[in-house]
Amino acid sequence: MKITVKFFAGIAEITGKREHELHFDHSPRVEDLVNALVLDFPQAAEMIKRAMVSINHDYAKPEQNITENDEVALIPPVSGGEEPLFEVTTEPLSADRLIAKVSNPYAGAILTFVGTVREFTHGKRTVYLEYEAYPEMAVKKMEEIANEIKEKWPGTKVAMSHRVGKLAIEEISVIIAVATPHRDAGFEAGRYAIERLKQIVPVWKKEIWEDGEEWIGHQEGPWKIQNEEDGQNGSK
Repeated sequence: MKITVKFFAGIAEITGKREHELHFDHSPRVEDLVNALVLDFPQAAEMIKRAMVSINHDYAKPEQNITENDEVALIPPVSGGEEPLFEVTTEPLSADRLIAKVSNPYAGAILTFVGTVREFTHGKRTVYLEYEAYPEMAVKKMEEIANEIKEKWPGTKVAMSHRVGKLAIEEISVIIAVATPHRDAGFEAGRYAIERLKQIVPVWKKEIWEDGEEWIGHQEGPWKIQNEEDGQNGSK
């Protein structure tokens, strides 16, 4: 089966083509087409992954099938002012802002996790928290978590923001947003994201109490989930 894909704007510029033919031995899904284009044009891989596919002038979902008579086009993402999906910042966090980052035509559900500063922990009163991070490594590890999620729940888009500095009670310290084709994957991916963030993202907090203070970091280590999975599979 021959599928012709139209290219526009930045994708056409990087690939040097306005159209490209792909050959399949079956009726491909949209995600099959995207994967094939990434292999054919590795220099444009990141832009292709962020692009949307249209079929007969309508946006298509990843699981949608393509026929030989369909008019298929790759719609490149808007660049320039696009905000980063992963960040460490001293600025107040906004769930609406992260939702906007992951919202896309393929998503049937968007789940957000919002972590806030609580006043009482095990009966001990917290006055405020101070967060510190290794920002460059933290962003890299957030990207790794997002890639893990995409492998486990295909079609998922992830954004994470963590605040550092002095935070008062009830202020937001971390937000994670995941957009998935179906809601079950959203709940699972969101839970995975925050647990994994606690394990491998280098962020520490100083708890300031009425009678003392203590620095606390991620304690579980980067291999906890893998070890649990190996144990479930009978590995030592």
